[in-house]
Amino acid sequence: MIGNLTLDQLRVLVTISDTGSFSAAARSLGRVQSAVSQAVKALEDTQGIELFDRNTYRPTLTPVGEALVEQARAVLASADRFAAIAAGTRTGLEPALALAIDPLVPTEPLIDSLRALQGKFPDLPVSFSTEGVSGAERRLRDGSASLAFCLLLPAAPDDLTVYPMMDLRLTPVAAADHPLARLRRELVRPDLEAHVQLVLSSGFAADGPSYGVVGPRVWRFVDLGRRLDFLLAGFGWCKMPPYIVEPYLADGRLVALDISDESMAPTRPLPVYAAHVRDRPLGLGGRWLLDDLRKRLAK
Repeated sequence: MIGNLTLDQLRVLVTISDTGSFSAAARSLGRVQSAVSQAVKALEDTQGIELFDRNTYRPTLTPVGEALVEQARAVLASADRFAAIAAGTRTGLEPALALAIDPLVPTEPLIDSLRALQGKFPDLPVSFSTEGVSGAERRLRDGSASLAFCLLLPAAPDDLTVYPMMDLRLTPVAAADHPLARLRRELVRPDLEAHVQLVLSSGFAADGPSYGVVGPRVWRFVDLGRRLDFLLAGFGWCKMPPYIVEPYLADGRLVALDISDESMAPTRPLPVYAAHVRDRPLGLGGRWLLDDLRKRLAK
């Protein structure tokens, strides 16, 4: 019961609206028509309103009745979700799954896995946030995310359980009309230091850890898309994931830079991890998502 309401009364009201009559609602609910009429009368009496105009051959919803039918649908849907979450929890499904992702992590396979997760566990509430560098890791620690997909630099912390997902190689690039691109030779440190480097950073502290920063001229970005805009506009150079820049390399808007110094542009792959706090194990939904995504990435 919700105050003086019952879910059954609301269900009767919605069924009458859907079927078009008291008698049809009674047949749909497997009840006698008098029971349906009594449920409606009780609902009207407790709320002090008229839900149906009974001056016509077939009772029709009043304006307030029409409005309350939609409210009743929302209440019933919420109650169904309540019951589904409770039932899922009994089988090991977490009440909710909060995800966080670092900006360099590719999203296309994750989108496919999230769509599959919705099909497998349609009543599992899922929330999602994208973060600046180290933001996903930070969300794990403050409890606002239960599973993160991230680069853990310089190494995976001991308080996290991590699962290697893929290796990511970054490509140093600049716009085709950028001075570095026009040099058309192997670049050395003084070449790079003379120009702006477009760097991904934390959205919380500009003076936080920086990895791969070459010189003093740095413009910082939290999201990958905005950094790409400035890169294409020729404001600087940076290292980008191939899945982002390949179309622009193909059409000539970007040029891959040839950098001689391994310390400035490492060619070794960066591991992308799925991670959760060690003493907060994943539930059934999180484990399923993790396994599905690993299978997709393996292909």
